[in-house]
Amino acid sequence: MGGFPILSLMLLVPLVGAVACLFAEAKTARWIALIATLVDFALGIVLWLNFDIGGAQWQFVEKVPLFAGFSYALGIDGIALLLIVLSVFLMPICIGASWNSITKRVGEYFAAFLLMEVLMIGVFAAQDLYLFYIFFEAGLIPMYLIIGIWGGDNRIYASYKFFLYTLLGSVLMLIAMMWMVHEAGTTDIPTLMAYDFPVQAQTWLFLAFFASFAVKMPMWPVHTWLPDAHVQAPTAGSVILAGVLLKMGGYGFIRFSLPMFPEASAQFAWLIYALSMAAVVITSLIALVQHDMKKLIAYSSVAHMGVVTIGLFAFNTQGLEGSMIVMLSHGLVAGALFLCVGVIYDRLHTREISRYGGIAINMPKYAMFFLLFTMASIGLPGTSGFVGEFLSLAGVYQISTWVALVCTTGIILGAAYMLYLYRRVAFGEQKNADAAAMPDIDLREWTMLGALAAAVLWMGVYPESFLAPMRKDIAALDARLARAAPQGDAHLKIGKPKPVEEHAAQGGAH
Repeated sequence: MGGFPILSLMLLVPLVGAVACLFAEAKTARWIALIATLVDFALGIVLWLNFDIGGAQWQFVEKVPLFAGFSYALGIDGIALLLIVLSVFLMPICIGASWNSITKRVGEYFAAFLLMEVLMIGVFAAQDLYLFYIFFEAGLIPMYLIIGIWGGDNRIYASYKFFLYTLLGSVLMLIAMMWMVHEAGTTDIPTLMAYDFPVQAQTWLFLAFFASFAVKMPMWPVHTWLPDAHVQAPTAGSVILAGVLLKMGGYGFIRFSLPMFPEASAQFAWLIYALSMAAVVITSLIALVQHDMKKLIAYSSVAHMGVVTIGLFAFNTQGLEGSMIVMLSHGLVAGALFLCVGVIYDRLHTREISRYGGIAINMPKYAMFFLLFTMASIGLPGTSGFVGEFLSLAGVYQISTWVALVCTTGIILGAAYMLYLYRRVAFGEQKNADAAAMPDIDLREWTMLGALAAAVLWMGVYPESFLAPMRKDIAALDARLARAAPQGDAHLKIGKPKPVEEHAAQGGAH
């Protein structure tokens, strides 16, 4: 790119669009938001096409020193690239999903979404520790407003719960960051990823970051804010919350917890496994008894994020790659499922599963898309869900057969609640005349669902195009973790982290 500041441009475009939306009429604001997100999506494609898979780890780097060691520093590796592309891909779909359903304070609504796009890209592109924290925390504000102003009847409670849960853990993370900068003498994230923090200090640093990332994912039992937020949020809010915002927790583990605190990560692997297994099984069972479609999909998100965390802490290449693919796939599939709920909610204004039934008769195109995304959520071969879950389970199986068995049980339960949902909504008798009278999807809805379907099938049929950009970065992370990785079922044992020298003496490296 010849030093062209494409990452700054990707931040600037939606920021300018957000300001313009604030002063525009409703119809104009919709078009401004759509054009801004499409331009950013085009820039994302340019970013992907110009990313050199065999080149340096950090590319498109921009750095402007500001004050007291703090700098405006941007840059991406293959992991950040994929998450940025996911973000800019979903944003135009969110704008399209809100085209007719949002009728009050339209300009402010689309401005909030464009501001959120700025902050999401900033999280994944930031290379300065404090800059990351600013983007990470500021992302709460537009989502808080979207739920609190344009949400459902109980929106105030859900927005406060979302804000307080996610803010509390991040205060501890900020304290840990200040200590790290004092210890290492730099705020540069790539430098900190290679810095060897004292082993005993790693324990406290890991727990401080864990307090933030575990809530953001969210992990069980700090997941209770998510179903409320999803149920009360407008359709596009649920799409971007499930599609991107939850992935910030997984990105935090990959970018900070694992490379910066490898010994502490090994020490607490048993805790991650225990909480993740509980999430996979318990939230799947809860999903089975839900009457609200959004709540069912929200609980399924917690279960899928449990598979992500187990794969991340498998300390091997398959687990790490699988977790990344699960995050990307879940971003597409969960977003698509919430969009499917929004399509019929706009027609009948209810999410109660019992109010539907047999809609495949009068909405065959909708039923086709809904079935594809249901199967992708289950992990049907040929869809994106299969690739990630297979790699994650392959990685976990190398560590513990029992943990892999529990994860597989969760996948079976996932098939149960998703197929049960689809049968009750799409098949059976048409008992409600208003549901039987709903028209099939229009061109706008077909375009949004079609784009998501194409991405889901592309990732399922040719996953190499998504694995290749991040393979080098995953290998570097795996090499960093090798010194601390416990062997076999030692992941499940509680104990203090061993110094690097002791690991090396015992042959701790892979």
